[in-house]
Amino acid sequence: MENWDEVRTAYQVVRLGTVSGAADVLGVHHATVIRHIDALEARLGVKLFQRHARGYTPTEAGQDLARVAQATEDQFNQLAGRMKGQGDSMTGELVVTSLESFAPLIVPALAAFQQAHDELTVRFLTGERLFRLEYGEAHVAIRAGTAPDQPDNVVQPFASQRAALYASRGYVERHGLPEGPGDFAGHRFVGHDDADFRAPYARWMRAHAPDARFVFRSTDFLSIQEAIAAGAGIGFIPCCDAARRDDLVEVMPPIPDWAAPLWLVTHVDLHRTHKVQTFLQFLKERARDWPL
Repeated sequence: MENWDEVRTAYQVVRLGTVSGAADVLGVHHATVIRHIDALEARLGVKLFQRHARGYTPTEAGQDLARVAQATEDQFNQLAGRMKGQGDSMTGELVVTSLESFAPLIVPALAAFQQAHDELTVRFLTGERLFRLEYGEAHVAIRAGTAPDQPDNVVQPFASQRAALYASRGYVERHGLPEGPGDFAGHRFVGHDDADFRAPYARWMRAHAPDARFVFRSTDFLSIQEAIAAGAGIGFIPCCDAARRDDLVEVMPPIPDWAAPLWLVTHVDLHRTHKVQTFLQFLKERARDWPL
């Protein structure tokens, strides 16, 4: 293809669905996006999009082009990630990813690390999506649950995150405390929106109290905590998060079956670079004081 910029523009429009969204990501004017698409369609002699009031919908040809552009961009990202991690320099970017619920612990550590290496820019990526280390989307991932098994990743045990059952003081005043799982049928619960959520405590709950009444569900961990604090019901909260609140009552103390192992994950191509190794050592030392 003679003009990669046009292909990349079309890919971003497919990904985001609007010209304005693609323009924001690419840092260009929306007229440039339209001009790139028109030129690409003229060069290829095929319509890549159906235009409508809500945005741009890719045709079959547009979807085919987007798949090729995605693969190409992934390869560029992988190359860039490798190049950024090379050498002994502590400059450029350090990209770390984890679940958003770990932010209260990880963000202070990232801030301290950046302050110790002033020429470094730290990026902290969160969300349900697993950022792909093999494509250079992150240097270090902190993941919970079973050990990650993606090929070409270096996986190290990191810590164990304890969780316990909590309720608000108002809930306890209204409904009392259950003696154990045998009393759960008379109570209200807050939990994750995914009925098959794989956290250890969620699996334990399904096994020991399959008929528990969940009256509030969310995909957002902070929303779950706020719902528990607001009195919606009983729910699991990591002990380190509960320790920062004074509006919760421990319903059941943590047990080993509820703990989630945490893993440090790096890609083999970046694992031994100076930047990654320096950060891993710093994070491990910092985590010794975490109230997990």
